[in-house]
This record gives sequence, structure tokens and C-alpha cells, in this order.
Amino acid sequence: MTYQYIRFETEGGIARLTLNRPDRMNSFTAAMHAEVRRALDLVQADKTIRVLVLTGAGRGFCAGQDLSDPQVQFVPGQAPPDMGAVVEDNYMPLILRLQNLRVPTLAAVNGVAAGAGCSVALACDVVVACKSASFLQAFSRVGLIPDTGGTWFLPQRVGMARAMGLALLADKLPAEKAAEWGLIWVAVDDVDFTGTVNTLASRLAE
Repeated sequence: MTYQYIRFETEGGIARLTLNRPDRMNSFTAAMHAEVRRALDLVQADKTIRVLVLTGAGRGFCAGQDLSDPQVQFVPGQAPPDMGAVVEDNYMPLILRLQNLRVPTLAAVNGVAAGAGCSVALACDVVVACKSASFLQAFSRVGLIPDTGGTWFLPQRVGMARAMGLALLADKLPAEKAAEWGLIWVAVDDVDFTGTVNTLASRLAE
């Protein structure tokens, strides 16, 4: 199966799904959602796969929704896009699939994880980030509240006070502080990032 917006490969029981729109910080479009769904269906069906690693190409993990996607664009003189439908049709199934996948999921956050991209990372069972990465609840900057599971993940992991600050102020949370707060499993030096991810993926696959 060929893909345009993701990379998907399996070896030694490890499936690697890479969001592959680096020019757009791996932000989601309807077409990329469709490809991710197909890849996750393969993970669910292939019993030789024992762990999924989810990461992003280039310098970022995922910047959330691509606001230039026709599905969410505002067009003068037309009704505004139904953002609720976008969440229900694309993001809710994605988060539920990650949460209920039959294998452990490992998010390898190689750069900024913003908006829905942050929630996608947090939907995985284990989150590893390089120290130069960051997490950003960008929703308030566009007049929204955190979606894609954000209003559940944040207070569950960091408590209500920190969750409200992250949601309302939309400040970047550095990876090291995210680990200190318990939002993610660990933040590692950039030079050790790939090796750490590979080691953890192998351990989970075994």
C-alpha cells in the first residue's frame, strides 16, 4: 500500500507510523486522516505487529489541524465550517483507536506537538520526547477549547490548576517540564532520542 502523507513500515514486530507533511509541521488534513486510519487498521489486523511507534517527519511532531485544508476554511459569503463535525468525523475516531489499539503505542515526539497534535501524542500509552520538543495547547489562540481528548488528558495527568493554565494561556510547555509534571514519560537529550525510542520499542515488542 502506498501513502502520500504518512510513512508506514514494519520490522521485527515494530510498526512505525510517521506523519509526513514536514512542510506543514505534519498538520492534519482529511486526506492524511484517511491514510492514518488505513495504517492503524493494518496494525490492528496484523498479529505479527507487537508495538506501534508514532512520530513526525522533519522538525516537528504535529501542529494539529491544517487550517488551510478546504474542510475547515472560512469562505466569505458561505456558512462557516462545522469544526464539531471535523472533530467527530476525524479526531474522535483517531483518539479512540489509539486508546483501544491491541498493541502498546509509543509516541516519539521529535519537536513541537501543538493543538490536536499534542492530544494525539497524549493518546499513546508511552510518550518520549527530545528535550528540544515542546507541548502547546494552542486552541485559545483561535477561540476554541482543547479538543481531541485534551480536556480529559490534561487534568488527569497534571491536575486542574496546570491544565487550566495550559488551556487558557496557550504557553509552550518544554519537554523537560512536561516530564517533570507527569504529562509524558520522559524527555531525553536530542542526541539520545532515536536510540531511546528504538530501545523502548524493542522492549515493548518483546
